[in-house]
Amino acid sequence: MRKHVVIIGGGFAGLYAAQSLRRANVDLTLIDRRNFHLFQPLLYQVATGGLSPADIASPLRGILARQKNVRVLQGEATQLDAARRRLRVGESWLNYDFLIVATGSKHHYFGNVQWAHAAPGLKTVEDALTMRRNVLSRFEQAERESDPRRRRALLTFVIVGGGPTGVELAGAVAELAKHTLKHNFRSIDPATAEIVLVEATDRVLSAYPPELSAKAEKSLQRLGATVHCDTLVKHVAEDHVVIARDDGETVVPTCCVLWAAGVTASRFGGRLAAAVGAETDGSGRIYVEGTLTLPGHKEIFVCGDLAHIEQEGQPLPGLAPVAMQQGAYAAKVIRNRLRGKTTPGFHYRDWGMMAVIGRAAAVAQIGPLRLGGFLAWVAWLFIHLINLVEFENRVSVLLQWGWNYITRNRSARIITNDQLLMQEITENRPLDRGDGDRRARSTSSSCQGPC
Repeated sequence: MRKHVVIIGGGFAGLYAAQSLRRANVDLTLIDRRNFHLFQPLLYQVATGGLSPADIASPLRGILARQKNVRVLQGEATQLDAARRRLRVGESWLNYDFLIVATGSKHHYFGNVQWAHAAPGLKTVEDALTMRRNVLSRFEQAERESDPRRRRALLTFVIVGGGPTGVELAGAVAELAKHTLKHNFRSIDPATAEIVLVEATDRVLSAYPPELSAKAEKSLQRLGATVHCDTLVKHVAEDHVVIARDDGETVVPTCCVLWAAGVTASRFGGRLAAAVGAETDGSGRIYVEGTLTLPGHKEIFVCGDLAHIEQEGQPLPGLAPVAMQQGAYAAKVIRNRLRGKTTPGFHYRDWGMMAVIGRAAAVAQIGPLRLGGFLAWVAWLFIHLINLVEFENRVSVLLQWGWNYITRNRSARIITNDQLLMQEITENRPLDRGDGDRRARSTSSSCQGPC
């Protein structure tokens, strides 16, 4: 009788696990709340108008259409009965022989969840569109603002977190302000926008070698961004943030805060830990054994951002390459078990790290090589293109990047307003495309004080 493998999560770990089991004598069920796989490393480009969501998202059913042993279910896993090996999805229970949990992570506000509204994070398409709306709307509001103090707050962008996401966001917002929007406004000069990057440790990209961190900071400074290291965020409000250093606290007037400071385990991670009595770390990640399984539950695998496993004395980071390798490894363990074979413990092969700061500027560590500038930027482009799941996405992104490089134009600078759309639908009225003033008021209604 064929074994049933259930995979929760269609991200890198879940998708790679499913694809690695395509020739195995098993039936697969892949469950995700969304119907698409999202290439998260490029989300920041959606958030800054460089790419559209469709450029980095691929329907799961389309990706797996030719893999006959898998079915895709859109839904959310809400309960686990580990003793009976079954999973609740919606109103139904789903039995499994092997379970792969790859539900990823969410934003971490370090106990300050009230900041979430004023400082959106970047994990989903909706997050990226919210960021894009916030960033572009501030320029629009500044264009019609006559008060210099309020205009200054509107043109101040604070990015919290100096890891790869924060650095890439800061560079992209700086390029948007200094180059893309240069001749788009009449009352303001977008180039006067202030981009502030706040990092709690002593340098940006703290996981990288110090010389690459220094190069990244210099690249940001060339773009006009201000970097504050050894700095904590004490408070986030609609119209300001409070940052603190050893020499005291500073209030920074701003109407746009972008959060890139950390992640915590997904909601299902807590449910899984409670159901099986698993231990978790400070971020909610679940401690797993060398085979990525849970102690006492060899049939349950945890992969990707949700898994805490150490290598050379350090926990593996929540990066896409780690998730890809773990998903493929979990599939290998299952195949070997069906053949009566054992599998050595998981070992991550680190092919390097890279982050892009802006046009022709990046840093990369590839094995013993440490690159900066144009060569690192080309390597970053190549790696990200080949890792996009579908060929159509690669072509689309390549064309967008080429056009952006030649013209410095970001073609996806569209301000969407979900609340206005829902209001129009609820009132059963056709959308009035020409009501710019009403759209402007709706766009700015979420910001108080000087906004």
